Amino acid sequence: MTRWTTAALLTALALTGLTACSDGENPSSVASKVASAASRAGDAVASATAEAGRRFDDIRNGVDAKDAVRLGPPATASDGRTTVAVTVTNSAGSAKSFAVEVDFTDRTGKLLDVVVLTVPDVPAGGTGKGTARSTHDLSGDVRAKVSRALRY
Repeated sequence: MTRWTTAALLTALALTGLTACSDGENPSSVASKVASAASRAGDAVASATAEAGRRFDDIRNGVDAKDAVRLGPPATASDGRTTVAVTVTNSAGSAKSFAVEVDFTDRTGKLLDVVVLTVPDVPAGGTGKGTARSTHDLSGDVRAKVSRALRY
């Protein structure tokens, strides 16, 4: 299976002229660089997901608050990072903080990045705002969704 994937990738590179022949690179070295970059991106998402899990594990006496979170549309900031406005509504009778996990995905649902945002000290019956910011540059049709949220 890998042999066919590599062959398809090399063919695509040759057909699109992305073989970088002008600087002495051959299709095989370009394919290797593409595969290496894809591996690093996968590692970054796995690392961000693990960190999100640790952050939620540290919260004691949290209450599911996913329904209390609203996201704005994703936008690309001037530094290339994807941002999304986060609004939380506190229905509790006292001030609370919120931890919100925002998943950035592509249009097919493939996970691109995971961010945990804390919105502290939201007054009773009030709203709080924050901005989730991707940990690296994302491209294409990026979407955002609330994976989980806790009020504590």
